[in-house]
Amino acid sequence: MWVAVVGPSGAGKDTLLAAARAALEGDGRFHFARRVISRPEGLGEEGHEALDEAGFATADLAVRWRAHGLHYGIRTEQTRRAPVTVMSLSRAVLEEVASRAPLTVIEITAPPAVLAARLAARGREGEAEIAARLAREVPLPPGLRVLRVVNDGTVTAGAERVVSALEACVPAGIRP
Repeated sequence: MWVAVVGPSGAGKDTLLAAARAALEGDGRFHFARRVISRPEGLGEEGHEALDEAGFATADLAVRWRAHGLHYGIRTEQTRRAPVTVMSLSRAVLEEVASRAPLTVIEITAPPAVLAARLAARGREGEAEIAARLAREVPLPPGLRVLRVVNDGTVTAGAERVVSALEACVPAGIRP
Protein backbone atom coordinates (compact mmCIF):
# COMPACT_ATOMS: atom_id res chain seq x y z
CA MET A 1 0.00 0.00 0.00
CA TRP A 2 1.32 3.40 -0.97
CA VAL A 3 0.19 6.59 0.75
CA ALA A 4 0.73 9.85 -1.11
CA VAL A 5 0.76 12.98 1.03
CA VAL A 6 -0.18 16.14 -0.86
CA GLY A 7 -1.37 19.63 -0.04
CA PRO A 8 -0.91 23.30 -0.82
CA SER A 9 2.10 25.36 0.22
CA GLY A 10 1.68 26.46 3.81
CA ALA A 11 -0.45 23.48 4.82
CA GLY A 12 2.35 22.10 6.98
CA LYS A 13 2.99 18.84 5.12
CA ASP A 14 6.68 18.56 5.99
CA THR A 15 6.10 19.53 9.62
CA LEU A 16 3.26 17.05 10.12
CA LEU A 17 5.07 14.26 8.25
CA ALA A 18 8.14 14.72 10.46
CA ALA A 19 5.98 14.62 13.59
CA ALA A 20 4.06 11.55 12.37
CA ARG A 21 7.33 9.80 11.47
CA ALA A 22 8.62 10.46 15.00
CA ALA A 23 5.36 9.22 16.55
CA LEU A 24 5.46 6.01 14.49
CA GLU A 25 9.19 5.32 14.87
CA GLY A 26 9.72 1.62 15.42
CA ASP A 27 6.29 0.71 13.98
CA GLY A 28 7.22 -1.74 11.23
CA ARG A 29 3.97 -1.16 9.35
CA PHE A 30 5.20 2.18 8.01
CA HIS A 31 8.13 3.47 6.02
CA PHE A 32 8.46 7.18 5.25
CA ALA A 33 10.18 7.32 1.87
CA ARG A 34 12.99 9.82 1.39
CA ARG A 35 12.63 11.90 -1.75
CA VAL A 36 15.40 12.30 -4.31
CA ILE A 37 15.68 15.88 -5.61
CA SER A 38 18.02 17.57 -8.08
CA ARG A 39 18.88 20.21 -5.48
CA PRO A 40 21.79 20.15 -3.01
CA GLU A 41 20.96 18.87 0.45
CA GLY A 42 20.14 21.54 2.98
CA LEU A 43 18.53 23.96 0.51
CA GLY A 44 14.96 24.24 1.72
CA GLU A 45 14.04 20.57 1.69
CA GLU A 46 14.17 18.56 4.87
CA GLY A 47 15.83 15.15 4.62
CA HIS A 48 16.05 14.59 0.87
CA GLU A 49 18.75 12.84 -1.12
CA ALA A 50 20.50 15.12 -3.60
CA LEU A 51 20.99 13.74 -7.10
CA ASP A 52 22.16 15.61 -10.19
CA GLU A 53 20.20 15.54 -13.45
CA ALA A 54 22.49 12.90 -14.97
CA GLY A 55 21.84 10.68 -11.96
CA PHE A 56 18.10 10.95 -12.50
CA ALA A 57 18.50 9.46 -15.98
CA THR A 58 19.88 6.19 -14.58
CA ALA A 59 18.34 6.02 -11.10
CA ASP A 60 15.92 3.19 -10.27
CA LEU A 61 12.94 5.34 -9.33
CA ALA A 62 9.44 4.02 -8.65
CA VAL A 63 8.02 7.52 -9.09
CA ARG A 64 9.50 10.57 -10.82
CA TRP A 65 8.28 14.05 -11.75
CA ARG A 66 9.44 17.57 -12.52
CA ALA A 67 8.26 20.68 -10.72
CA HIS A 68 9.63 24.18 -10.24
CA GLY A 69 12.56 23.39 -12.54
CA LEU A 70 13.72 20.42 -10.44
CA HIS A 71 13.58 16.64 -10.76
CA TYR A 72 11.90 14.72 -7.93
CA GLY A 73 11.64 10.99 -7.32
CA ILE A 74 11.24 8.09 -4.93
CA ARG A 75 13.72 5.22 -5.21
CA THR A 76 12.12 1.84 -5.91
CA GLU A 77 13.82 0.24 -2.91
CA GLN A 78 12.15 2.85 -0.66
CA THR A 79 8.74 1.44 -1.62
CA ARG A 80 9.56 -2.09 -0.44
CA ARG A 81 10.53 -1.56 3.19
CA ALA A 82 7.15 -1.88 4.93
CA PRO A 83 3.52 -2.74 4.21
CA VAL A 84 2.68 1.01 4.04
CA THR A 85 5.02 3.38 2.20
CA VAL A 86 4.38 7.06 2.93
CA MET A 87 5.54 9.48 0.21
CA SER A 88 5.29 13.23 -0.21
CA LEU A 89 4.26 13.51 -3.87
CA SER A 90 3.02 15.93 -6.48
CA ARG A 91 -0.65 15.81 -7.45
CA ALA A 92 0.59 15.55 -11.05
CA VAL A 93 1.74 11.92 -10.56
CA LEU A 94 -1.17 10.56 -8.53
CA GLU A 95 -3.01 8.91 -11.45
CA GLU A 96 0.18 7.21 -12.65
CA VAL A 97 1.02 6.01 -9.14
CA ALA A 98 -2.53 4.72 -8.58
CA SER A 99 -2.28 2.69 -11.79
CA ARG A 100 0.78 0.85 -10.45
CA ALA A 101 0.02 0.18 -6.78
CA PRO A 102 -2.80 0.40 -4.23
CA LEU A 103 -2.88 4.08 -3.27
CA THR A 104 -4.50 6.27 -0.65
CA VAL A 105 -4.02 10.03 -0.74
CA ILE A 106 -3.74 12.04 2.46
CA GLU A 107 -4.46 15.64 1.60
CA ILE A 108 -3.17 18.03 4.25
CA THR A 109 -4.83 21.41 4.05
CA ALA A 110 -5.76 24.44 6.13
CA PRO A 111 -8.22 27.32 5.82
CA PRO A 112 -7.14 30.01 3.31
CA ALA A 113 -6.44 32.58 6.05
CA VAL A 114 -4.12 30.11 7.83
CA LEU A 115 -2.33 29.25 4.57
CA ALA A 116 -1.89 32.97 3.79
CA ALA A 117 -0.48 33.70 7.25
CA ARG A 118 1.99 30.81 7.04
CA LEU A 119 3.15 31.81 3.55
CA ALA A 120 3.55 35.44 4.66
CA ALA A 121 5.62 34.31 7.67
CA ARG A 122 8.08 32.60 5.29
CA GLY A 123 8.82 35.98 3.75
CA ARG A 124 9.48 34.57 0.26
CA GLU A 125 6.46 36.08 -1.50
CA GLY A 126 4.54 39.32 -1.41
CA GLU A 127 0.83 39.67 -0.75
CA ALA A 128 -0.08 39.53 -4.47
CA GLU A 129 1.97 36.36 -5.05
CA ILE A 130 0.40 34.72 -2.01
CA ALA A 131 -3.10 35.62 -3.21
CA ALA A 132 -2.30 34.19 -6.66
CA ARG A 133 -0.88 31.00 -5.12
CA LEU A 134 -4.00 30.52 -3.00
CA ALA A 135 -6.26 31.12 -6.01
CA ARG A 136 -4.55 28.28 -7.93
CA GLU A 137 -6.47 25.20 -6.95
CA VAL A 138 -5.22 21.93 -8.39
CA PRO A 139 -7.94 19.30 -8.10
CA LEU A 140 -7.18 15.72 -7.19
CA PRO A 141 -7.81 13.14 -9.92
CA PRO A 142 -11.23 11.48 -9.61
CA GLY A 143 -11.61 7.97 -8.25
CA LEU A 144 -8.86 8.05 -5.63
CA ARG A 145 -9.33 7.22 -1.97
CA VAL A 146 -8.66 10.54 -0.25
CA LEU A 147 -8.38 11.21 3.49
CA ARG A 148 -8.32 14.92 4.38
CA VAL A 149 -6.42 16.32 7.33
CA VAL A 150 -7.15 19.92 8.26
CA ASN A 151 -4.06 21.43 9.88
CA ASP A 152 -5.48 24.50 11.59
CA GLY A 153 -4.26 23.96 15.15
CA THR A 154 -1.14 22.81 16.93
CA VAL A 155 1.52 20.59 15.39
CA THR A 156 0.62 17.93 17.96
CA ALA A 157 -3.05 17.96 16.97
CA GLY A 158 -2.21 17.90 13.25
CA ALA A 159 0.28 15.07 13.70
CA GLU A 160 -2.30 13.03 15.62
CA ARG A 161 -4.72 13.45 12.69
CA VAL A 162 -2.04 12.33 10.23
CA VAL A 163 -1.18 9.28 12.38
CA SER A 164 -4.88 8.36 12.55
CA ALA A 165 -5.18 8.69 8.77
CA LEU A 166 -2.07 6.55 8.26
CA GLU A 167 -3.38 3.87 10.61
CA ALA A 168 -6.58 3.79 8.52
CA CYS A 169 -4.39 2.84 5.52
CA VAL A 170 -2.90 -0.31 7.03
CA PRO A 171 -4.12 -3.44 5.22
CA ALA A 172 -6.23 -5.82 7.32
CA GLY A 173 -4.32 -8.33 9.37
CA ILE A 174 -1.07 -6.37 9.62
CA ARG A 175 -0.09 -5.67 13.21
CA PRO A 176 2.51 -3.26 14.64
